[in-house]
Amino acid sequence: MYSNLRINKNHDETGSAALHLLIEHNRGIKMIPEKLTEVLKHDGVVAIATLGQDGPHMVNTWNSYIRITDAERLLIPVGYMHRTEANISFNNQVLITLGSRKVPGNIGPGAGFLIKGIASIETSGSDFEVTKAKFSWARAVMAVTANSIEQTL
Repeated sequence: MYSNLRINKNHDETGSAALHLLIEHNRGIKMIPEKLTEVLKHDGVVAIATLGQDGPHMVNTWNSYIRITDAERLLIPVGYMHRTEANISFNNQVLITLGSRKVPGNIGPGAGFLIKGIASIETSGSDFEVTKAKFSWARAVMAVTANSIEQTL
């Protein structure tokens, strides 16, 4: 299914094994793991980190707000997020973490992911219109193209 799939076995301080699944972006290859789409169906907090002229910034949203397009871009509705928007215009690289305790993970209950990608803030176009129809409060949509997705839990 994935042509560039690496599984690394690491050990934490207690010596218990943890599998980390790293899926690197390949053009034309399915990028979003099924486990990630399952996580998005459950309650959970999403953290989005950006870096701007004033340093790093973190903002939160909810798993249930994220939509995945046919092109496998993550669409995140933007309500406020003004500093995040400014940071993305300065440096479009983002880190996103998300998870759910309700989805089985690599080493027990709970699955989590680290997504590294390139973001843009869109205020028009089909992705914005779809987002606005679902979330009337959205003033924009953050569209993220993942460069890598690592299952951390």
